[in-house]
Amino acid sequence: MNTTAAKKFHAEMLALYDMCAGLGFRPVLFRRAVVLKGGVNAAKELVFKPGTTGLERLIELGRKDISMEAAMLRPEYRALFEPLELKEAEKCLAGSGRERSRGRLQAQGSP
Repeated sequence: MNTTAAKKFHAEMLALYDMCAGLGFRPVLFRRAVVLKGGVNAAKELVFKPGTTGLERLIELGRKDISMEAAMLRPEYRALFEPLELKEAEKCLAGSGRERSRGRLQAQGSP
């Protein structure tokens, strides 16, 4: 794994929280996952979990361009992810394969 790209991706995922806060919502549990697991590992996990990134909110606000999924698909980060993870990110951005979110992550250990 390209550690420089992974560090940059991690920093962008942390910055995503601040951008979302500026748009009126705070994905606190997303930020927590990034801090605890690292940006790349958090993205690898969260891309498969419906309603976990606030993507729906970003789409509603016309800002899917700043989403975790959009970042995963950028040329400088594609090598950090498996083809299946990239395909799922594409599906999420296209609006298919994702259930409607309740607006936030569930804390670990919750049903």
